[in-house]
Amino acid sequence: MAKIELILPKMGESVTEATILKWLKSVGDSIAQDESVVEIATDKVDSEIPATHAGRLVQLLFNEGDVVAVGTAMAIIETSVGEEVSHVEVPFAPAQTPAPTQTIAPAPIQTIAPPIQAIEPTQTIAPPAQTIAPPIQTIAPPIQTIEPASTSAQTPALRFYSPLVLTIAQSEGVSLSQLEAITGTGADGRVTKRDILDFIANPPTPVAAPIVVATQAAVAAPAITVAAPQTPPAAAQTQPAPNIEIIEMDRMRRLIADAMVKSKQTSAHVTSFVEADLTNVVAWRNRVKDDFKKREGENLTFTPIFIEAVVKALKDFPMINASIDGNNIVRKKYINLGMAAALPSGNLIVPVIKNADQLNLRGITKQVNDLANRARNGKLKPDEVQDGTYTLSNVGSFGNVMGTPIINQPQVAILAVGAIRKKPVVLETPEGDVIAIRHMMMLSHSYDHRIVDGALGGMFVRRVADYLEQFDVQRTI
Repeated sequence: MAKIELILPKMGESVTEATILKWLKSVGDSIAQDESVVEIATDKVDSEIPATHAGRLVQLLFNEGDVVAVGTAMAIIETSVGEEVSHVEVPFAPAQTPAPTQTIAPAPIQTIAPPIQAIEPTQTIAPPAQTIAPPIQTIAPPIQTIEPASTSAQTPALRFYSPLVLTIAQSEGVSLSQLEAITGTGADGRVTKRDILDFIANPPTPVAAPIVVATQAAVAAPAITVAAPQTPPAAAQTQPAPNIEIIEMDRMRRLIADAMVKSKQTSAHVTSFVEADLTNVVAWRNRVKDDFKKREGENLTFTPIFIEAVVKALKDFPMINASIDGNNIVRKKYINLGMAAALPSGNLIVPVIKNADQLNLRGITKQVNDLANRARNGKLKPDEVQDGTYTLSNVGSFGNVMGTPIINQPQVAILAVGAIRKKPVVLETPEGDVIAIRHMMMLSHSYDHRIVDGALGGMFVRRVADYLEQFDVQRTI
């Protein structure tokens, strides 16, 4: 028997940890190789981690909701062959061993007695010739006690928050004092991703501070009636109208909203438009798509053709394949092309075709279909939505003529392609101009005007259109 560690793999340069959402297998279950064992979440994407070996799950090293660092063992799988391997030391205690509770002696109870003050009458009324002094009444002040501080409270210097939790807190406006008040369910009382998301979804109801009124006694003064302080009415809760539905954003929608706002605040967006004649592309695809379907078992869509043209244009204009780092321009010598994909939930995700410049049209088609299918089924790996250098958005798939896309940071440009429509177009021929019915499409190129000027941004999208218009109808795939 051999024991194999299930390691949390590397998930992109910017991802250093993940939260365990759900164990898909229990201790004692048999596991096949490449079978999903655990579902994890980062601030980028949710994913499932498969088993690297077949065997039996013998130990879980973390609970659901725990934050795990990349490269850490999450579970132990026992296989039937091989030699024993040493166990990697994990930074937290195993899930089965609870952390000991530290007891702090409560502070002594203190009694606060407010001073007795005399109330002078606001108006002096002359008493009659014979006056009877009113009896002096002394009201003993109530004793107030200060309860000892909660033994679970921890100072910011003693409590650790993971980068993921701090990122969510910053984006959702959760203050440090609010973080301190969250009860952590992770190892050693750590606040997990689930803890802070539950806090955001169900914020505690604020409790009004009690009003302390100093008790006063009338000393050698006529009896005066003092109106009791009125408690301010509770704030009325706004109820939606009967014909209005309130829908809370899910986690992915909140991340998308935050990313879109930050992109607009970061980049100086400019958009250039070009109309391209795709008649040759449409004719070629109609001719070869059925044979491709029979041979490869999958569809040939327009998206791989668009991606191929974009890759060629990026090679011609490498300053578009870049990002900004302070006052420096970082030009990428590899092309990782992201393609925006709509999910069944209505949310948006951008899987990335790595090294797209090294693939032919058949290879790009395979990548597009695979990533799109797994995106719709929630099977993308974290690394597959990382490190894009340029993005394509096909708004034409929804019947839109054009769009003005928002740049996917830290990239400096993004291209949207619209619907392909038949239109009457003037063509120049040796015999003179003629009007013909052609398949036309709008291209919308949004770019960061901080480093991409109008000439460069306009020439790039024009070059993409040129590659599409000059498509070779005799090529094979």
